[in-house]
Amino acid sequence: MDTAGKTVDFLFRAKRDKVTARRFFETSIARKGVPETVTIDKSGSNLAALQAVNAARETPIMIRQLKYLNNVVEQDHRAVKRITRPMLGFKDFRCARIILSGIEVMHMIRKGQMKTED
Repeated sequence: MDTAGKTVDFLFRAKRDKVTARRFFETSIARKGVPETVTIDKSGSNLAALQAVNAARETPIMIRQLKYLNNVVEQDHRAVKRITRPMLGFKDFRCARIILSGIEVMHMIRKGQMKTED
């Protein structure tokens, strides 16, 4: 999420690893530009990926791993959690990925973040 509360990008994977996290950050930076700071959870893979991205840059991206600063992101996911909780789980990961991506897109549309062609 950016400072205005808009979702920048999201990624849903079965496992967290450095390679996937780095690819996500590089793709997000290519699409939306370089952020000044990135707030992440305590995931070691996210930290390692951002450190690898910073190693290739002249001006590093500031990394914040403070729990209370991540609350904005968690509050944004509250709408998704409210919808998925009554579903009683997903049959497989592919199904979960498709459904959650759709829910995230609908949430972004509701927040006015999707551009439409008129």
